[in-house]
Amino acid sequence: MRLVKQIPHERYLIQLHQYNGKFILKVELGGYEQLFKITESEIFDLDKLEASLNGEFLSKCLERFISMRSDWEELIGKTKS
Repeated sequence: MRLVKQIPHERYLIQLHQYNGKFILKVELGGYEQLFKITESEIFDLDKLEASLNGEFLSKCLERFISMRSDWEELIGKTKS
C-alpha cells in the first residue's frame, strides 16, 4: 500500500493510500480507524476529493467513532464478567 497524501486536520489523521487499483481513504482517531475503498476510476481529481472532506462528512465519521468506542467498551465489559 502506497501513501499518496496525508491531509492535514486538527482532530483526525487523514491519509489517502493507493493499493491494488483502489484509493483507500483512512480516517483515524485514537485507536480507531475508518477506511473507505474507492476504485481509482471513480476519482478524477485528488484535490477535489480533499476539498470534499467537509464538516458534514467528518462529523459523521466522529459519530461512527463514538459508536465504535461504545461497542468496544460494551464488548470489553462483557469479557470482564
